[in-house]
Amino acid sequence: MNSRKSPRKKNLSAMKMLGAQLAAARHAAGLTQRALAERLKIDEETIASIEQGRRPLKPDLAALLDEVLDTKGLLSAGVANLPEIDQFPMWAELYVHHEREAIALSWYDALVVPGLLQTEAYARALLSGRVPAYDPDELDTRIAARVGRREILHQKVSPTLSFVVWEPALRMPIGGRETHLDQLRFLREHSELPGLALQVLPLNRPAHAGTAGPFTLLETPDHQHLAYTESQRGSQWVSDPNEVSILARKYAMLRTQALTTEDSRGLLDRLLGEQ
Repeated sequence: MNSRKSPRKKNLSAMKMLGAQLAAARHAAGLTQRALAERLKIDEETIASIEQGRRPLKPDLAALLDEVLDTKGLLSAGVANLPEIDQFPMWAELYVHHEREAIALSWYDALVVPGLLQTEAYARALLSGRVPAYDPDELDTRIAARVGRREILHQKVSPTLSFVVWEPALRMPIGGRETHLDQLRFLREHSELPGLALQVLPLNRPAHAGTAGPFTLLETPDHQHLAYTESQRGSQWVSDPNEVSILARKYAMLRTQALTTEDSRGLLDRLLGEQ
């Protein structure tokens, strides 16, 4: 049996070590978790989760902690040197973590169905078309990870979910006719879930607020507002309040420009009837 630790286990161990370093620095400064949280104006549970290795420490928070605890950049260096997990970079792990714990999530996509609403066959067709191609093991890992994220749709206490999807994403027959049909059926079924709003941005809109590309907005349990954007050149976390505000205003405008949830279901029904 191969005893080599997986990249994911290495990362989790590193997170726990970093959390232990934070706890030691906090004790040395004579602060309780609550007192430190109050200084940083964040939730006490955030500090507790980081110290226990359950929540990754973000670079911006690490920098604040270094300043408050006078740790001379130690925590920032620890974050910068965390190993990657399962072929996914740190920002991806951080996104999935926040997505899993979010109390509200708003997602705009233009050319594909949002990842949380993809069937396995649709996800496979999408990821199989990547250039350069994934090797088979990496492809399977990424498909399993994407499909596994869907569990938040059916949690006992699910986040408030809002999706705006541009109509071309629903008309493109990715994966062929059967995969396309199954994907449309999946969307139609899940559009009825309580707490989930699915709206289609129609093709006949002469202009809309989403021309700069897809993005996601998240609200964490401690009421942080974050955003995540994607482009051909990579993905990016957005934590600056002004930048998050701009994206939130864009999303609000997109919701007014999209069809209502009822009319969006009607469009899905028409698309299914055309196949």
